[in-house]
Amino acid sequence: MALTGIQIFKLLPKTNCKECGVPTCLAFAMNLASGKAELDACPYVSDEAREQLSEASAPPIRPVALGKGVRKTKAGGETVMYRHEKTFFSPTPIAALVDSDISASDLEGKLKAWNAFQFERVGFNLRPELVAVKDVGGDKDAFANTAKTIAETSEFNLILMSEDAGVMAAGVEACKVKKPLIYAATEGNIDDFGALAKDNDLPLAVKADSVEGLIPLTDKLTQMGIKDLVIDPGSREIKQSFEDQVVIRRAALKSGNRSLGFPTITFPCEMASNIDMETLIAAMHIAKYGGITVLSDFTGESIFPLLLERLNIFTDPQRPMTVDEGIYEINNPDENSPVLVTTNFALTYFIVSGEIEGSRVPAYLLIKDAEGLSVMTAWAAGKFSGDDVGMFVKKCGIADKVKHTEVIIPGYAAAIAGDMEEELPGWTITVGPREAAHIPKLLKSL
Repeated sequence: MALTGIQIFKLLPKTNCKECGVPTCLAFAMNLASGKAELDACPYVSDEAREQLSEASAPPIRPVALGKGVRKTKAGGETVMYRHEKTFFSPTPIAALVDSDISASDLEGKLKAWNAFQFERVGFNLRPELVAVKDVGGDKDAFANTAKTIAETSEFNLILMSEDAGVMAAGVEACKVKKPLIYAATEGNIDDFGALAKDNDLPLAVKADSVEGLIPLTDKLTQMGIKDLVIDPGSREIKQSFEDQVVIRRAALKSGNRSLGFPTITFPCEMASNIDMETLIAAMHIAKYGGITVLSDFTGESIFPLLLERLNIFTDPQRPMTVDEGIYEINNPDENSPVLVTTNFALTYFIVSGEIEGSRVPAYLLIKDAEGLSVMTAWAAGKFSGDDVGMFVKKCGIADKVKHTEVIIPGYAAAIAGDMEEELPGWTITVGPREAAHIPKLLKSL
């Protein structure tokens, strides 16, 4: 049962050390009670208090770590039904499926192609994280060899899919260094799979024929001491799958049902006959509320929009996506190249930089911190004023990179030109176009 802020406060050290990021222990307790802080932020909480508080302060949906290395990720840890209430925390890991009887050459080709699907966006490297190995025919050697090859020759982490305990044990032994997800414990094999997960300290997926059928299975596993669970209600029809995801999230968040307080795993690959339809279903699961989603394959036209959707959904809606303030060199500029300035709103940066890059004109793009606002909004809010922008141009170091003294400002901020001229005596302030699409024409004319 969740504790109130006052109940939590009584268990804290009451030092008001401020190391947690807030001025008092009472404020920290209130944040902890409302899910706005983590218990680990307090460096002085006693072991006894930590034990009492850990369960009460744990997210209603348990965060489950998946994999090792550069593509390690997690699922779960969510605290709200709707993104606008706070934010979603754990971007849905995306997996592709391979059969255990795949040939070595085909597997090598797939891994090479899949590894190439990495996209730079807003300073993030967007890429899928998982490969699911599906047992075909019960051949434990083939299953283990496929899992071992993926673990040793790629960055991908693994989901091991079999209902045979012997096959699963061979797969775990081949790749347990990668901390694979075991899929799946069912009513028929729960004891063997539970022991395998516990002995190897691995996350375990649980599969049933319905949401209600999951509850006795997760209860039994948690009583065995296995906490890192992922759940699959077994639905493979689109409407039912959507309903199950909502029911599970609501049961965990609104009803406090700890038996369903785990991330889910979904299988668009088993719900459609082609990758296009799989992509649509996966997009639905990323939005509502799949913890992990498994496709039959990765293709560029499928994985890129899914990664982009995931990026947009799993960002704090109260904090705009931004890029770092500074000087960005585009198309290898030199001392004679034009200089443009705009705000650090990520969408603004990518549109403007894309137009500059497409023009093939070497240029410097100055990004001014405007708290993530677009040009017009930042100007209206006083975050992109002439004196501030002028001071930024003066101090950013661009004068050491170019021989000229001309800077191009966005057309929507034309009103700041006069104040910039006062802040930058001797500089020419050129008002650029309002729309980024007209930047190439301007640059070529210069």
